[in-house]
Amino acid sequence: MVNLSLYTTTAVILLDSEGNRILSKYYGPRNNYPTSKEQKQFEKGLFEKTRRANGEIILYDNHVVLYRNNIDVFFYVVGSAEENELLLNNILNAFYDAVSNLLRHQVEKRTIIDNLDLVVLALDETIDDGITLETDSNVIVSRVSRPRTDTTDIPITEQSLLQAYHTAREKVAERLLRGG
Repeated sequence: MVNLSLYTTTAVILLDSEGNRILSKYYGPRNNYPTSKEQKQFEKGLFEKTRRANGEIILYDNHVVLYRNNIDVFFYVVGSAEENELLLNNILNAFYDAVSNLLRHQVEKRTIIDNLDLVVLALDETIDDGITLETDSNVIVSRVSRPRTDTTDIPITEQSLLQAYHTAREKVAERLLRGG
């Protein structure tokens, strides 16, 4: 009999093109790498195994690992050897697509580091302590990005200084574009 569990993911890792850690989160009761030294050793071996490979799934150190690379970043989703690969693939795709949308399709090391707060929030909206929360990238993006409040309808006397500045800037830009 298969033991069913909500804990699907043991780690999510982002490495650069040289195998250096950009971001990593290890999760829950199935975490086999409790120390930073063990985590870095796992990541180094994982990178060596996947950096030249053209696949998207491997079995490494008794873990199912789905991965995807883009320019100079490798995205990894790690699960136990018994975990459903399709679910892990959905997690990987949702997280990658959410990050891509949040970063305006500039998924590269520098942009990820500059917007690490958004990337971590997207990860937290996707997975919580190894439990999958969401696999729809649009929902993840909507939860992470704050909707821009429309301040043009609020009287300028009731706006904060920053809101008033943005409103004035938008109105000036609008007048310049209309030519008058």
